[in-house]
Amino acid sequence: MKKICCLSMLLLLVVSFVSAQEGRQRREPNTLSKTEKNIGFQLLFDGKTVDKDIWQGDVENYKVVDGTIVCEGKNLMTKKEYENFVFRFEFKLPPAGNNGVGIRTKLDANAAYDGYEIQILDDTAEQYKTLLPYQFHGSVYRFVPAKQGSLRPVGDWNREDIIVYKNNIRVVCNGQIIVDTDMTEFVEGKKKSLDTDHPEHVFNEKGLVGFLGHHDPVAFRNIRICEIKSDSEYKMLREASERAGQRRERGN
Repeated sequence: MKKICCLSMLLLLVVSFVSAQEGRQRREPNTLSKTEKNIGFQLLFDGKTVDKDIWQGDVENYKVVDGTIVCEGKNLMTKKEYENFVFRFEFKLPPAGNNGVGIRTKLDANAAYDGYEIQILDDTAEQYKTLLPYQFHGSVYRFVPAKQGSLRPVGDWNREDIIVYKNNIRVVCNGQIIVDTDMTEFVEGKKKSLDTDHPEHVFNEKGLVGFLGHHDPVAFRNIRICEIKSDSEYKMLREASERAGQRRERGN
């Protein structure tokens, strides 16, 4: 019975992931679907307030506007630390908008150097025409370049999942897998950062998750997180994200 229950939960996880990537779940913004609730996703924003029991940092400068959080400041981080997880959210970029997602970091640290930073950036803007490969949207900043071309036009909503498990990071933007990497050689010091000015790095097994503002009015909604508790769950998530990417390629 226990085995059947476990398999059922894994199946729910797959269904939820694919549905979220394809935008087929119809629900009110800033709520969890029934499937997400069953799996264990936690809602981090209710569309009304930036809850200080959940968030810390530059809370006052992330304003609630029409059911979204709009950045007007710097870093907004969770109070809880996470190790292995799916961080799922939607974002809308203004022209040349710049933000980021810090993972496994600390409150007062620079996530790009103490933890990881996943880029959120309108990399089509003229001012970013000389970007280095690891600076484009979705990249693991300083380490792993993302596949380009996943973003929707500026002003449209984008969906993103960041899947972190052990030393593995996968970024799925609008159903497209744009990063799929094993950071082990970086963590073990066998490889250096692509940032030649700062080749060293601090890696953490767990830490805070949140947004890394640059005072640009990037908007966020449908922010939720689910902790991954086993290799089996992680394997099923990978398979689900691959299916989502294949469906997107076919235009389904």
